[in-house]
Amino acid sequence: MVPSSKNQLTFIPLLLHLLYSFVPYISMVGMAEPKKKEYLEAKDVQTNKGALTVEGDGARVTHYEYTLDGSVDFRGNLATKEKSGGWLAGSVLLVNQGLATLAFFGVNVNLVLFLTRVLQQNNADAANNVSKWTGTVYIFSLVGAFLSDSYWGRYKTCAIFQVIFVLGLVMLSLSSHLFLVNPSGCGDHQNPCRAHSNFELGMFYLAIYMVALGNGGYQPNIASFGADQFDEEDPREAHSKISFFSYFYLALNLGSLFSNTFLSYLEDHGMWALGFWASTSSAIVALVLFLCGTVRYRHFRPGGNPLSRICQVAVAALRKWRVEVPPGGEDLYEVDEEIKESNGCRKMLHTEGFKFLDRAAVVNSDDFTLREQAVLRDPWRLCPIAQVEEVKCVLRLLPIWLCTILYSVVFTQMASLFVVQGAAMRTVVGAFSIPPSSMSAFDILSVAAFIFLSRRLLDPLVRLLKKNPVAGGLTELQRMGVGLVIAVAAMIAAGAVENFRLKRAVVGSSPPASSLHIMWQVPQYALIGASEVFMYVGQLEFFNRQAPDGMKSFASALCMASISFGNFFSDVIVTAVLDATTSGGREGWIPEDLNRGHLDRFYFMLAALTSVDFLVFVVCAKWYKSSKLEGKSRDVV
Repeated sequence: MVPSSKNQLTFIPLLLHLLYSFVPYISMVGMAEPKKKEYLEAKDVQTNKGALTVEGDGARVTHYEYTLDGSVDFRGNLATKEKSGGWLAGSVLLVNQGLATLAFFGVNVNLVLFLTRVLQQNNADAANNVSKWTGTVYIFSLVGAFLSDSYWGRYKTCAIFQVIFVLGLVMLSLSSHLFLVNPSGCGDHQNPCRAHSNFELGMFYLAIYMVALGNGGYQPNIASFGADQFDEEDPREAHSKISFFSYFYLALNLGSLFSNTFLSYLEDHGMWALGFWASTSSAIVALVLFLCGTVRYRHFRPGGNPLSRICQVAVAALRKWRVEVPPGGEDLYEVDEEIKESNGCRKMLHTEGFKFLDRAAVVNSDDFTLREQAVLRDPWRLCPIAQVEEVKCVLRLLPIWLCTILYSVVFTQMASLFVVQGAAMRTVVGAFSIPPSSMSAFDILSVAAFIFLSRRLLDPLVRLLKKNPVAGGLTELQRMGVGLVIAVAAMIAAGAVENFRLKRAVVGSSPPASSLHIMWQVPQYALIGASEVFMYVGQLEFFNRQAPDGMKSFASALCMASISFGNFFSDVIVTAVLDATTSGGREGWIPEDLNRGHLDRFYFMLAALTSVDFLVFVVCAKWYKSSKLEGKSRDVV
């Protein structure tokens, strides 16, 4: 019998406690008090906060010894540019991401087959168990983001959850090798495995949920941690930071490509233990590589519980709902500079909009109390304006985030209806039959191609059109809009291919078949890959750049949550379409026999919905106002 969800997750608090006690050295990272900046002294140079400005031959060049964004090194000192961060640390994290993704998808890609062939579950139960498991990955991503932003910091969170990830994979590999894949070689197309005891099933579910916890808690933090290695206050490093997200998404896709081809082949032919051990080895190498880069990483101190900060602003504003806000945001409460610097977060400046929230920063005499000869501020009555701006920033991001969910509905079709459509086409090339699920390789190849095309051709072309060689290419919001447009084209292409497939359908075939070759699906897969580069990479950059310093990991988790909600709404839309089109005894748009349905109409409907979503997105993008940092504005529109 399958253990209940409650029993599957009771191990998590104890495991976190044990792991935390075994890695005390990690807790030292970013916790030490920062040392004061050492100012340069020279006769022929001017200095300012670690900056070395050299004048000569009519040129003025400024070199910064320290980062300007408040990052620290692993000892807690202000990070120096030459000895920390940059592409050396970023490259380590990119390889780490590729290896970890390979390990995760080595389990994920064929989990439903493992449940049906090895554990003897029926298709419905296996699909439901995989859906629950996948959902917990995204839930754990929010947990990891919360712990990172609030208490542990990104380095410690990545290290701890990677250890959990490795332990889960080791347990899964051992249990499969010792008693799950029994007799040896079972679990392929022909040889079923024996029945399993409750203990064996419990070990399996414990292992895969440890994998879900480890990967879920790690994923949103590694993207933000990689971006931390580049100082966005430095123009040169800011450009590298933008490029990092593209290469990060490329590393993720390359890792999944290996899993979807080589590891999938091993597991499909009954070599489950070997496939899981390969995933385990990849995860171990990823963890060791991550720890080897410790002395090179840059860190940001956790900013405290973001949920409590948001609630404090809401409560303080409600308490002062009758208070008048001074014009122009003048005389609103601000924290001392020393407190702000010790927190490591850059100062957010006042912006217009959501004026009701500004009441939380209006100073009243009741906001302070005298205790033991010290004047203390009540955080539930008075909040610094920077804290108010954090809440404004989150509220402005939500409409943009909601517009990305429908794109994720389109994206999920690649792993579901695209495969069903391909299975009803001619798949033979010579003596080889192309597995319909392997067509996703064209998506990955498209991602790789468009990442380089975007950076090497599109961005320089946009700068040329702007007649400004210093300016960047398309903004994040513009790229997300382009991604939605390409997604519409992908659905139109899929609908057109399905229309031609139906015209060449083989009448009376079982399973449904058509003389149209599966390679006609390449354009729709390639268009989905191109749209990912613009939408998901742009989304990662946008949320990471716009989110407050204390919520970077939470912003990355929102990107993962978008995919999760996309899966959910895809199921809702498919169910609604089936109910609407099968009434009165009709076959419907998506029947078991696709030759009797109209899958093309479903694709065209998604194209129409995405077009409407694009128009809504344009309105939200026009409405969006960037947050402002002291001395710098995050303009993206």
